[in-house]
Amino acid sequence: MGAPIRHGRLQRRSPWQTVRVALVFSVSVLLVSGGTIAAVATWDVARSVKPGVHLAHLADTPGSTAALAVDVAAISGGVDLLLTGTDTRSGQGGAFATGAGLAGSSGAGNNDVTLLLHISKNHQNVSVISFPRDLMIPVPACPQSDGSTASASSRVMLNATLARGGLSCVVLTIEKLTGVQIPFAAQISFDGVTVMSNAIGGVTVCVASPIDDLYTNPPLHLAAGQQSIVGDMALSFLRSRHGVGDGSDLGRISNQQVFMAALARKVETGGVLGNPVMLYSLAKAATDNMVLSDTLTNPTTQVQIALALKDTGLANMVFLQYPAVADPQDVNRVIPQKEGAAVVNAALVADQPIQLSGAPGRAAVLDKSAPAAPNPTPTSLSTPVPGKTGPATTPTPVQAATPGPGGAVLPTTVTGQTAAQQTCSKGN
Repeated sequence: MGAPIRHGRLQRRSPWQTVRVALVFSVSVLLVSGGTIAAVATWDVARSVKPGVHLAHLADTPGSTAALAVDVAAISGGVDLLLTGTDTRSGQGGAFATGAGLAGSSGAGNNDVTLLLHISKNHQNVSVISFPRDLMIPVPACPQSDGSTASASSRVMLNATLARGGLSCVVLTIEKLTGVQIPFAAQISFDGVTVMSNAIGGVTVCVASPIDDLYTNPPLHLAAGQQSIVGDMALSFLRSRHGVGDGSDLGRISNQQVFMAALARKVETGGVLGNPVMLYSLAKAATDNMVLSDTLTNPTTQVQIALALKDTGLANMVFLQYPAVADPQDVNRVIPQKEGAAVVNAALVADQPIQLSGAPGRAAVLDKSAPAAPNPTPTSLSTPVPGKTGPATTPTPVQAATPGPGGAVLPTTVTGQTAAQQTCSKGN
């Protein structure tokens, strides 16, 4: 793959790792069977939802925080939901409240994590795409909160789009890049990651070789083996770049995917779904610590999206990194790898199940002691539909993905893993 791509001193990272962000929202419906407890929990979570952010490409119809509807069913059709993690220190407290801490990033901050959750129209497959923070791409014109507009640009680093025009600008940018319309979005900060990790009781991850990173806060020191991480340590694990893989942001992405897959397995098989107290804590933590698009503030919508994930198997949940290569203009940046990106875009637009053929990534290895992961369950392909974008975006031309028995087989240049695959993080 050539020399490692390294990316400056920006050590901060605020990922909301759980691609099952909708699952977090699902607490309300999962508690409905709990009678009085469910009613109280649903009311409390619903009233915690803050006013939503309007996405500029959608019709001007603000969302609603109306009460949860009775007998809610899974949302009809597919779902595309963007999640950003901001690195802002503003309002985070602790070490981040110092002058030095705030100097790192304040205000809106940078979207140092950008994830796209795609649920297929038949609800049988989930793809979670991680976009490199240092990706240099065209950015469309972005409306500002004061009524002005930030001009379009042919070359902007992805993680600058949040400060450029808020959550809506990040959505518009990813729409332009992929050709997929994104009607739902959410944003989380450092505190949110810590609180969510505490709410689920931590996650056990496999560490292939020791991880040491003095650049995170708190510093990260993990010995090889199975490690349970929670709270601030989970945040440090997810932010770590210097301590994992080749020290690059692309290595950090695969390290985060190790965590996300382990989290998905815990949610699926570790008793989380059957624990009303934990589920309620997750929902409350999410609503208290996330900024949502106004299309997501209605608890009924949240539950409908959650129900779409109910029967998705771990083998059919794929985490992948958006294909990128070194930027010839700046070795500390990356640009889309055209062929691989076109295949990923085509699979998303056509709503095809995705099959990986590449390695887990720069900071991850398969856990040799774990049983072999099951293969994805073959499902009928959803009917391909044209990609849709908002008025301010132009979809990237896409080429057909290689069809396989269960969907689109991605080229080996696309790295990632399924939630069923047990992987280990490797130290730098």
